[in-house]
Amino acid sequence: MILTSQYVEIPTSGAAMRTFVVAPVAPGKYPGIWCYSDIFQLSGPMLRSCVRLAGYGFVVAAPEIYHRIEPAGLVIPFDDAGRDRGMSGAAHTPVADFDADCRSGLDWLVKHDKVAPGKLGAMGFCIGGHLAFRAALQPDVRATVCFYGTGIHNGKLGQDADSGSLARAKEIRGELLMIFGSNDPHVPVEGRTRIYQELQTSGVRHRVQTFPAEHAFMRDEGPRFDPEATDLAFAEMIGLFRKVF
Repeated sequence: MILTSQYVEIPTSGAAMRTFVVAPVAPGKYPGIWCYSDIFQLSGPMLRSCVRLAGYGFVVAAPEIYHRIEPAGLVIPFDDAGRDRGMSGAAHTPVADFDADCRSGLDWLVKHDKVAPGKLGAMGFCIGGHLAFRAALQPDVRATVCFYGTGIHNGKLGQDADSGSLARAKEIRGELLMIFGSNDPHVPVEGRTRIYQELQTSGVRHRVQTFPAEHAFMRDEGPRFDPEATDLAFAEMIGLFRKVF
């Protein structure tokens, strides 16, 4: 599928939210997917994931998650200094701001001329996996995929010591897919077990899938990249979106 891409500025209650948008060229209406990056923002691996997803017939929009505190266009490098900067960005962003930006983004996406009415989804990696989980709390999000979402099991997100995300799982109206690496120190087995148990009792339609991989195994730069697990996890995401949409 041939695609077109651009950066747009989405208005928010704070600074404009610079967002990478990629969509099929072919005429028609497609589901819209709101996509969250890890702490490094719109890096090469993130953009490639967005393009790959759009190629299956989706309009994909990925915001700069730190647009309120960082200059537009900042891509944080994959090194120690970059990790510290990304973690600092998270620590200085209240969950209320993340939630408000999510609503602004979804409201923009639903008005995109190639997005089919009533077909909104979300996905994200790492902190973005947690942000995608928060997006699932929005009543018009019908399907969500969280890739190794951090802080869901203990509530830690951004500036908030306890965002209460998992306790609100019963509010999710769409379907949820949680994907983890079994060797992920950021979401250890105890954390994954808690997530599974809470989702079981919440009544939300969900599935938890674990692959023998490390944290950030889908980032196609660096030593933790696992191509096979990435392909399998990506196929699980496409399967959910196509089933729901």
